[in-house]
Amino acid sequence: MSAQKQKYEIFKTFHQHRTTFVMPNPWDAGSARLLTSLGFEALATTSAGFAFSTGRRDSLTALACQDVLTNAAAIVSATHLPVSADLGNGFGADPETCAETIRLASAIGLVGGSIEDATGDPERPIYDFGHAVDRVKAAVEAARDLPFILTARAESQLYGDASLDATIRRLQAFSEAGADVLYAPGLRDIDAIREVCRSVDKPVNVVMGLKGPVYSVAELQEAGVRRISVGGSLARAALGGLMRAAREIRDAGTFSYTAEALPGADLSSLMSPDPVFERRDEETTDEI
Repeated sequence: MSAQKQKYEIFKTFHQHRTTFVMPNPWDAGSARLLTSLGFEALATTSAGFAFSTGRRDSLTALACQDVLTNAAAIVSATHLPVSADLGNGFGADPETCAETIRLASAIGLVGGSIEDATGDPERPIYDFGHAVDRVKAAVEAARDLPFILTARAESQLYGDASLDATIRRLQAFSEAGADVLYAPGLRDIDAIREVCRSVDKPVNVVMGLKGPVYSVAELQEAGVRRISVGGSLARAALGGLMRAAREIRDAGTFSYTAEALPGADLSSLMSPDPVFERRDEETTDEI
């Protein structure tokens, strides 16, 4: 059995357990190594975190497929854990483009990924129901013979133009089309989350830190959630720390933020050794 197939089998079993698992979202290889060291069971990429790290806004039109897959490949290479990817809307409107995205994602070592029904067009933000289902069907067909867990995302709650019933109807159709995991970001509260979980027959992913209230793992497990991700919130937390530190330097002329910074030696122990820089690191570790 290949390493990728082993990761897939492990990832699949997590979704079959009764207990809820957290799948945090690194935005690059370095953050993937940090999260891996903490004992998480799986990781997921974040389009928002990646976009911010490259100086771009998080939008379906800002990130090209190749850019996203290159970032995901770096994360896959940085960890022994199963990695699932945020694949946006599949990088194209037609179903075959979604299918090709799934095949490309599997080819770089990903064992899961999500396809959403958002269009990227502010005038028509969500694909029509039938077209959205056809896109999921095509992605499912592509994933069928691959070691790949497909997550289907219904985005309408983020745009405020759909009832919870309409979102659930989409999720149910995505499940019937063969999606392995269902996901509706932006659910307003724990009651809405609970309603989604009891209305569908597949594992449900819920994101914390996107908007609205936050709940504990125990509360989400009680509501029926199988998997929790955090989207770009870890990247935003890291950038928040950067801004606080930089403002302290600019406004106070002090450097007390360094007390909470990770020691260079600790970070070096988690990163891949690079012979070119190995001697320099040994000489400067005590100063960093």
